[in-house]
Amino acid sequence: MARVSTYLNFRNQTEEAFRFYAKVFGTELGHLSRFKDIPAGPDSPPVPPEVAELVMHADVPILGGHLLMGTDAPEAMGFKVVQGNNAYIMLEPDTREQTTALFAALSEGGMVEQPLQDTFWGAYYGSAKDKFGVQWMFNCLAKA
Repeated sequence: MARVSTYLNFRNQTEEAFRFYAKVFGTELGHLSRFKDIPAGPDSPPVPPEVAELVMHADVPILGGHLLMGTDAPEAMGFKVVQGNNAYIMLEPDTREQTTALFAALSEGGMVEQPLQDTFWGAYYGSAKDKFGVQWMFNCLAKA
């Protein structure tokens, strides 16, 4: 089922923040993975040791089925968290076709940050900033 989530970038505080949000909303931490969990491969450089234990992805349900998601966004991996780039609207469409159409429409006149592609976690994923500066992530779990 399609849904919309909010994705937050942190400076090495994701685990602390998400444990706090889980407590505030009376829910459980849904998922937590670390950068060391990224599989090594010919197209991916090794994860720097100083970021291995940082949170690659966390999520926690909050209200009305809304899922809050986040990452530590380490500078050693090219991220620079500043006020204004620390939040994304995460779209999880039902189909790849819908994902492709939304990605094309929202990135038109804006900037593609990461083109849509198959990922190691099994999703069809990409990110873009629209012409108004709003940041969008796309994560479709439907198979091709």
